Amino acid sequence: MTLFGIEAARVAAAAAVVATYGGLCAAVALGERRKAAALAARGLALGGARDAQARPLLVVHASQTGAAEQLAWQAAHALHGSALPARVAALGTLAPADLAAAASVLLIASTCGEGDAPDSASPFVRRFMGDAPVESLAGVRYGLLALGDREFANYCAFGRTLDAWLAAHGARALFERIEVDCMDAQGLARWKHALGRLAGVGATLAWQEPERQAWRLARRTHLNPGSSGAPVFHLELEPPPGTLPAWEPGDLLRVRVPHAPDRPRDYSIASIPAEGRAHLLVRQERRADGSLGLASGWLTRDAAVGGVVLLDTLAHRNFRLGANAGRPLILIGNGTGIAGLRAHLSARASRAGARPRNWLVFGERQAAHDFHFRQDVERWHADGSITRLDLAFSRDQAAKHYVQDRLRAQPEAVREWLDDGAAVYVCGSLRGMAAGVEEALREIVGSERLEALIDEGRYRRDIY
Repeated sequence: MTLFGIEAARVAAAAAVVATYGGLCAAVALGERRKAAALAARGLALGGARDAQARPLLVVHASQTGAAEQLAWQAAHALHGSALPARVAALGTLAPADLAAAASVLLIASTCGEGDAPDSASPFVRRFMGDAPVESLAGVRYGLLALGDREFANYCAFGRTLDAWLAAHGARALFERIEVDCMDAQGLARWKHALGRLAGVGATLAWQEPERQAWRLARRTHLNPGSSGAPVFHLELEPPPGTLPAWEPGDLLRVRVPHAPDRPRDYSIASIPAEGRAHLLVRQERRADGSLGLASGWLTRDAAVGGVVLLDTLAHRNFRLGANAGRPLILIGNGTGIAGLRAHLSARASRAGARPRNWLVFGERQAAHDFHFRQDVERWHADGSITRLDLAFSRDQAAKHYVQDRLRAQPEAVREWLDDGAAVYVCGSLRGMAAGVEEALREIVGSERLEALIDEGRYRRDIY
């Protein structure tokens, strides 16, 4: 018997098959990837019928950018290789009874910004982690991986909060909580080792890593010379000859910097596959001592044009359109956040036939220097692909105003679009913009309606 308490005979009898998440294996056909994604969105694992009496191992993710979800599917696939049937689900789709029904629970929890839960987990947090009474979780055994970024004061705060909540309701930890800073390889190795011990195979647990590819930096352009803000660069990356990964609008590129490959950085993809290249916007970041940031410095200055960039694509399900594909969109962003919005606009503009409406609200410092993708935006506005356009250049007048101020100035229009079924997509800086937009929306539609939009998947954020 393993530490999960699953009897060997029952494991041998189980007919469950956990499919590899589409983005984890380049050999999986597009149809299978779509099938996996559709089932994953409903919290299911692919495979044949499972023993009706068996209590499955539950692998739960609370993901903001897709990293926690990717790790959940990797864990499920690896454990399947050790004959442990598993079900993968998003925390926001579950109730405490779902945790209690599982043989054991593995949780991968990201922290968003200054200690918040990921947007995808907010329904669970709001319903069950407040003051409302919750049934006992005595008998539940769990292992928890907390993902965070030490640049933020409340490092791994949501993972720690979730850990404390589980323990307070009677659940018992299978091992001490594991915390990982920016997907650090050493931290992830501790997680893999813990899973191997629990599966009874030690370090031999098979772990399928995302396929890393050598792309070519085809072009790099400084977009905002003369701006009062930090330099922003437009990068165009070409995949290896004969290949074109099938990313979706909303997805990310995970870049491996040569002198720190174990600490990858994620960037919103600003293009669609039909454009032939992955486009990124990268702002130069500087440390307190004035030196350039590790990833942004390499990408914007040191990487040779024509040279190799090692990366893999990361499915960002929280920012894909999914069920919102046929809805009107209110797209809100600032700075380099226009990248994630441009991908959606490009995809919608290329659609044949009738197209849903798009309202773009974009803000930066100065129109003369910081209107990123200006030609695209103006072309799409002229041909009707962008139905409504609002711009907020904060330094172009004495009184600064931002994208959230553009929303507050026209609350009736916001309510009208939402009444017509629109979904809201926000991309850009967490500090200032994202919080300001959420506050403005709460003022315009009320907290109850905003939370309903979150539950319906009609309020999505790609924030950093």
